[in-house]
Amino acid sequence: MSLTITLLYILFVAAAIVLTVVILLQEGKGGGFGDALGTAGQQAFGVKASGVQRFTAYVAIAFLASAVLIHVLNNKAQNRGSLDDASSLDVEDGSIDHSSLVSELELR
Repeated sequence: MSLTITLLYILFVAAAIVLTVVILLQEGKGGGFGDALGTAGQQAFGVKASGVQRFTAYVAIAFLASAVLIHVLNNKAQNRGSLDDASSLDVEDGSIDHSSLVSELELR
C-alpha cells in the first residue's frame, strides 16, 4: 500500500508542477507568460490553442484524482492501524477494563 501512496504523491507533485507551468504559459485576456517567449510563445499558446486547454483539463483531473486517492488511502491506512490497536483492549461483558484502556492511551 505504501508503494501506491508513494506513486500517487509523485503523480500529485508532477501534476502540480505541470499545471503551474501550463497555466502560466497560456495567454489570458491581458497576455500572459507566453508573451515573454515572443512570437513563438504567442503562436504556441495563443487563443486558438484548444489542445493546450484540453491538456490542462486532463492534468487538472489527474491532480484532483490523485489528491482524493491519497486522502482515501491514507485514511484507510490510519483506520486499519487504530482498529488493530483496539483489538488488544480487554472487553468483558460489554464493559472495558479501564486500566488497559489508560495504558493503551498512554502509549500513544
